[in-house]
Parts: sequence; C-alpha cells; structure tokens
Amino acid sequence: MISLKELAAFRNPSLAKQVTERLQGLAPSYTVKFCHICGTHEWTVTHFGLRSLLPETVEIIAGPGCPVCVLPAAEIDEAVKLALEGVTIATFGDVLRVPGSNLSLAKAKAEGGDIRVVYGVSDAVRLAKAEPEKEFVFFAIGFETTSPTTANEVLNEPPENLSFLISHRLIPPAMELLLGIGDLHIDGFIAPGHVSTIIGLKPYEVFPSAYYMPVVVAGFEPLDLLFGLNALLRQIKDGVAKLENEYSRVVKQEGNTKALNLLRRVFNIVDGRWRGLGRLPLSAFALKKEFEEWDAREKHGVRIEKGRDIMPGCQCHLVMIGKIKPSECSLFNVSCTPESPKGPCMVSSEGTCRIWAKHNVGH
Repeated sequence: MISLKELAAFRNPSLAKQVTERLQGLAPSYTVKFCHICGTHEWTVTHFGLRSLLPETVEIIAGPGCPVCVLPAAEIDEAVKLALEGVTIATFGDVLRVPGSNLSLAKAKAEGGDIRVVYGVSDAVRLAKAEPEKEFVFFAIGFETTSPTTANEVLNEPPENLSFLISHRLIPPAMELLLGIGDLHIDGFIAPGHVSTIIGLKPYEVFPSAYYMPVVVAGFEPLDLLFGLNALLRQIKDGVAKLENEYSRVVKQEGNTKALNLLRRVFNIVDGRWRGLGRLPLSAFALKKEFEEWDAREKHGVRIEKGRDIMPGCQCHLVMIGKIKPSECSLFNVSCTPESPKGPCMVSSEGTCRIWAKHNVGH
C-alpha cells in the first residue's frame, strides 16, 4: 500500500492515491513493460519515485527520447571540424560535452574553437548579425519539438554569414525500431507530450493498427503519467490496443498545423543515423535543395559519414533502448559520472544515466 508520505509531493495526493490503488487492481499477474520515449518523462518518473508506487508486475523503461543522447558522433565530428577551422559554432549547452569520435565541442573550445552556447536559433541569428565578419553555424539538434523554430528562421532568410548544421530527428521511426528488436519485449508506449503537441496523434496510429501495440500520449506531471499507465493497463485488461490521448489539454488530433507546414516547406525527410541505434529509415530532417545556401554541410564542404559512437565499456546504446538499467552498466557512477561522462546518457539533463545519477538511483 502506498503511504501518504510517498504521495506528499503530488499536487493532489488523494487523487494520486486513488489512481495508484486503481493501478494495483488493473495489474496483471504477469510482468508488463511500458516504454516512454521522452527524457522529461524519465525525469518525472525518477524524481517523484513513480516506479516505487507501481505494482510489482508493471515496469517502465526509458527509450531513445533524449535528443542529445541519440546525436551520432559523426555529426559532433562535423561541428568540431568546423570549429577548429575557424567557424563559430552556436548550439545548446547540453551538446558541448557529448563525445565525438575524438573530441567533444567542449574540448574543441579548449583547443581554440569559437563555440557559443545559445538558448535557441534566434540567438544564433542575433550573434551572426552582430558579427558579420565571422562565419556562424547553428548546430540544430532536437526532435520535432525544436525543428519548427529552425525551419522558421530558414524561411526568414537569415544573414549570409549563418548556416545550419541540421541534426533533427523524428520520434515515431525510433519507436518502430524498438518493436523490431527481438529480445526487447514491450507491451505499450507512453508517447512524448512535447513532440505530440507538434505532430498530433496520426503518426502513432500505426502502432495499435499494425502492431497491436497500446499507445497513450501523456503529459509531464506525475498524475499525467499515472493516468497514462492506468489507460495502458486498462487496454491490457480489456485485450485491446488503441491510441489514447491523456494530454488532451495540450495535444490535439491534428497537432500544430502551422509548425507542420513549416516543416513540410523547409525539410525533406531522409534516413538518419542515431547514436547506438544505427541508420533508421526516414527518421531525420534535411534542408531542401532550395535552401542549400544555408546548409552548413554544403556551404563549408563538411560531411563525415561515420564516427565512433560508443566508447569502450560504455553501454549507452543498451540504456537508450531500455534493454538495461543505467546501474547495470559497469561504468555507471564509477568512471562515468555527471562530472566526467563517458557516454551521452550521462551528459544531458534528459539522459537516463544522468537522471539516475543525480537522483542517486541504482546504487
């Protein structure tokens, strides 16, 4: 039975208690495994101790929902190469310590590269306008959530001394990949709320229809996730597989049509490499030919096809698909710590290993 102390951090403890008791009643006698695809979901699950509130037969695993974690080393290598050749790189702070094949951007900065931390693409535009004598590249990472802001700036005809190193990825192809891993059993998906505000519900319809896989879009409050788990367990109990939207106060069926139109106007959908997962069909954005003048790979002649994604001993590739817990990696909080990360899952605030380390889980 859940104690009131355990539920004290929730905004509505009595409702949380009711939901967790309902979960106990819905839980099957056999183990079911639900996979979320969002670093913020993992933070909520871990920070609020949701796993400790679940029935023994219900397990939550973390999928590849951290955009910094899935960034392939080859694309870090491209940014490093540009920085060491005198191009100013503007990108998010989480990216700096992600290892490339040989150097991270932080190490490239220590070697003299001009690398600026920004909070968004508009900051990169502002920097480029302020220093027209320098060449700037915005290292554009993230899933469908951040891609529209990049597209919008491209359409606004950015300054001539700014180009874009596009490393945006799409979530549904990664979800589909997980279902093809033979020894990774998944009974349902908790779909990411932020991404779903952009893409809507339609991209998830394939999972219940073609794979008979329950899917629930959930928000980020603890109660959102508990209600999402309740919906998944109800589907399991009823023997059905459907797509449900628990986050209906934000996520609409059609998504954000304005953002989707921006994406369609600016990007082609192409095959993309994901760190630890390999090349996924139709899982990445690339600038269309008409915007080639702002494509950093074309403008600066940089393209690195293959990099070293996984360092010796690191098991981020297994953590990112939920095959192992961070604590099952021999490097976790031993030689790989938030202060001295060996793999990308320990770098980003959305990385599962970093979240577990910061919350002292798995020791």
